[in-house]
Amino acid sequence: MTGKIISINISEKKGTVKKPVRTNVLIKENFGIVGDAHSGSDRQVSFIGWDAVKKWQLKIKNEKLKINYGDFAENITTDGIDWNKSKVGDNIIIGETVKLEITQIGKECHFGCAIRKAVGDCIMPKQGIFAKVLVGGKIKTGDIIEVCKQAISFLSKSSIMKICRRKNSKNKVE
Repeated sequence: MTGKIISINISEKKGTVKKPVRTNVLIKENFGIVGDAHSGSDRQVSFIGWDAVKKWQLKIKNEKLKINYGDFAENITTDGIDWNKSKVGDNIIIGETVKLEITQIGKECHFGCAIRKAVGDCIMPKQGIFAKVLVGGKIKTGDIIEVCKQAISFLSKSSIMKICRRKNSKNKVE
């Protein structure tokens, strides 16, 4: 699966809303995003697909609810990736250098989840993706993301990239 980053979001303190950043962001191996309060565990970086957010918003039938990038506490908002097809252990490749491994799918909302309180539902328990950083580097909005199945996780980054690109080029609809 291939998509792109449409927003990178961080919060400097836990318990505060993540805000989009417009500059390059450094991701450190075994840590997460530098400057984000939630780095450091197996859930070092979180992802959500904007397509899924839009579908969820239609499902709850609340067009008045204004959802912004980062509102689900995701670090990286993506376009073009169906995260429902991913599994724990799958690799995420961002740009030319960053490699992550999915460690968790979904997370129950915390007690004070403003979105769940407002509409009675939240997308994070089913759609949130969490990953640990295997190879760090810089990322930015617009970078390409590729998700590869765990069966190839023992390969080098360059080998994974070649396989992903070959599979993705075969799956493109023209």
